[in-house]
Amino acid sequence: MSSFLSYATNKKTLDDINVSKKRVILRVDLNVPLDHNLEVMDTTKIDSSLPTIKYLLKNKASVILISHLGRPKGKVEERLRLLPVARKLEDKLGQPVLYVKSAVGPEVERIVETLRPGEILMLDNIRFYSEEEENEPEFAQKLASYGDIFVNDAFGTLHRAHASTVGIARFLPAVAGFLVEKEIKYFAGIFENPQKPFTVILGGSKVSTKIGVINSLMKTVDKLLIGGAMCFTFLKTLGKKIGKSMYEPDKIDLAYHILEEAKKNNVEIVLPVDIVVASEVTNNAEKDIVSVDNIPDNMIGVDIGPKTIEIFKSKINGSKMIFWNGPMGVFEIPRFANGTLSIAKIMAEEKNAITIVGGGESVMATNIAEVQDKMTHVSTGGGATLEFLEGKKLPGITALMDKD
Repeated sequence: MSSFLSYATNKKTLDDINVSKKRVILRVDLNVPLDHNLEVMDTTKIDSSLPTIKYLLKNKASVILISHLGRPKGKVEERLRLLPVARKLEDKLGQPVLYVKSAVGPEVERIVETLRPGEILMLDNIRFYSEEEENEPEFAQKLASYGDIFVNDAFGTLHRAHASTVGIARFLPAVAGFLVEKEIKYFAGIFENPQKPFTVILGGSKVSTKIGVINSLMKTVDKLLIGGAMCFTFLKTLGKKIGKSMYEPDKIDLAYHILEEAKKNNVEIVLPVDIVVASEVTNNAEKDIVSVDNIPDNMIGVDIGPKTIEIFKSKINGSKMIFWNGPMGVFEIPRFANGTLSIAKIMAEEKNAITIVGGGESVMATNIAEVQDKMTHVSTGGGATLEFLEGKKLPGITALMDKD
């Protein structure tokens, strides 16, 4: 097994520890989008945390939930309190979720002392405290004092060496929750036992954010389909005129290197043949569909075109493993979301393939397209997913106990 993976696949999980009548501190990633009425808009991350939470409650543990929400940068922001999330979780569990408007202090201590087996308490936004991101030892020790066991099930935060991901693990027995265990299993499978043909679909705005992933997968992938704004750096490298489309001038040499490495490794790189272009990136802008050889100087590429969608579909069809990360266009504007939603639906149709969706807007697309339940695995990680696939050791995984 690859050395960088063995550190992750050899960690203790919930199956390796007795939680009955124990106070369990459970780090979850409930960083969900809220609307202007502070209502939860997408429950994907909450749903992903349920198996671990339900297991702990069923096995008579007292559960103390820690999560972050947004980027409050060490200060209290009323709109980023976790109360709406606690209420949504309450609906999902069908039992009360106690909530406290702080993460440390006398009130937390009082409630923790009275918490009974099978009950659950949610602390407030851990990032209201600057000590969290600083991984301040005394703060981590204080959090650890509330429990007997630490379970980390927040895959999306494992690349952060924070008090609630790494610090607590220094003071308590620390194991992976079911979600973290599942994420590691599927991503390890991409490297250790990829089912062939293996197709990777990458989108998003920048080549620079995906270069580590591309390099890591170059030895195992058969087809690499590239969409999103990052495709324009490749098209520019090939001498195409891209109008006013976003690209990275300083990454032209890098794109050329990737194309050359793909040839050496017999990897088929597939770029768009047609593009949806717009006069500006707004919902009311004039738009058109043009060949990549005829992008007007005054237009911006905002999505892959219908011919490209069909070509991508033909490359995806018959694949045994498919990994997708990154939108195919300016997905947040509905008029430019067709390519992204089409990829979600095409993947969902591959019933004989292992389909893995890698976090962020790709996950949101599977939700909007109503195909999330048809995917083999939908990752909750964004940056953590990319760093793990790049082969970096994630601090939150390293901090967990190894199996004997």
